[in-house]
Amino acid sequence: MIDWAGLSAIFAAFFIVAASPGPATLAVSMVSAASGRKSGMIFGSGLAIGLAFWGLVAATGLGAVLEASTALLIALKFAGGTYLLWLAYGAARSAIHPNTNGMSPDDQFPPIERGLFMRGLVLNLSNPKAVVAWMAALSVGLGPDGGLLNLILATLVCALIGLFIYMAYAAAFSLEAIRGVYVKFSRGVDGMVAALFAIAGLSLIRSAFARS
Repeated sequence: MIDWAGLSAIFAAFFIVAASPGPATLAVSMVSAASGRKSGMIFGSGLAIGLAFWGLVAATGLGAVLEASTALLIALKFAGGTYLLWLAYGAARSAIHPNTNGMSPDDQFPPIERGLFMRGLVLNLSNPKAVVAWMAALSVGLGPDGGLLNLILATLVCALIGLFIYMAYAAAFSLEAIRGVYVKFSRGVDGMVAALFAIAGLSLIRSAFARS
């Protein structure tokens, strides 16, 4: 039997978590502002697949295994933090050496043929905190006797919610007005983004070593 009340609570909790500002939403916003809606949506699609993967991990119970596996969790956090620092480096380079039209250079936000989808995918796959968010959201409306059908529905709909959120960010930040502001203040924006990515990356690496 479908528990609509429980599922609604899960969807609401997941939407709040997924839509909140973080490395993924920041990255898709910057890609869209720098390279346009199509690039942002391709990048967002990669993010959505990565997010859905962690949802599958959480739904199958592997999330609890991951949480209990100290060595694996430390390795994932270190890899994720390192990737965020790499993104911070790219944004910092863009701030220091902006190109002539004010847009970010290709090595920070590469064109479609150079793998925007894969970069989005890697960004969310390298974030083990996503599985914790999934587990928290699923626990809001699913009890111990929630049933397989409710679990499948919750996972599928939440994955679609994640895709919708990334597409919405891509559409919003690719608007001409937003892109115009980005072009005008690109160095300052890229510098701020570099700092935010660096803080997030160092925080993730620190949490890995703190757990050990």
